[in-house]
Amino acid sequence: MCGVELPIPCIDDQRKIVRDYEVITRRIDLLRKIDENLEKQALIYFHSTVDNLEKNNVLSDFACITMGTSPEGETLNDKADGEVFYQGRSDFGFRFPSIRLYTSNTIRRAKQRDVLMSVRAPVGDINIAKEDCAIGRGLAAIHPKDNCYSFLYYTMKELYYELKRFNDEGTVFGSITKDDLAALKIQLPSPSDRENFESKVRPIDNFILNNEFEIISLQALRSNLLSGITKGI
Repeated sequence: MCGVELPIPCIDDQRKIVRDYEVITRRIDLLRKIDENLEKQALIYFHSTVDNLEKNNVLSDFACITMGTSPEGETLNDKADGEVFYQGRSDFGFRFPSIRLYTSNTIRRAKQRDVLMSVRAPVGDINIAKEDCAIGRGLAAIHPKDNCYSFLYYTMKELYYELKRFNDEGTVFGSITKDDLAALKIQLPSPSDRENFESKVRPIDNFILNNEFEIISLQALRSNLLSGITKGI
């Protein structure tokens, strides 16, 4: 092994790659902090909208639920053949899942902007579908009946904390059914209040989405820099 030749760039190129890598990493970290702060602001507004309400409704009053089903293994690939496929929470990021697999045989689908929720232990983790996609048995897709996507997302954030307590206490074992998910109690404002919330918070969520697309591009660029080092470029 000591005799193996490695393609190492010249020292000036190495320094430039390191500088570029650090600039990209700082930008990614900055965008993440911005997104986290924006989400905290939106949550504050969500609480101001619902905190005076009783939990007199269930999730199915407001949303449609699709439970995922996994296609046959031979239809899965990482070559962009078919539709984006998310199996479970292992694909989840800060707010949006990372694409790892595709399937040529979609069975159950989520629409762009639907909330994706983990329905297998640990139950309750959520992300948002940034594109139409196929979903596996580890996920449910939740779609608002009135297109108030932002209100749905923050509603599910609140349910996450409730479900997490159950997970931690061991009172939810491994999974949640569609019926149990549909029956979860929620605070549901009037349609006009939901629309008012949506008008104020959706621009925040769209800003976070744009940041996410920038982060994805930056991560790809950072990976290319590392690839350049190994290739001696």
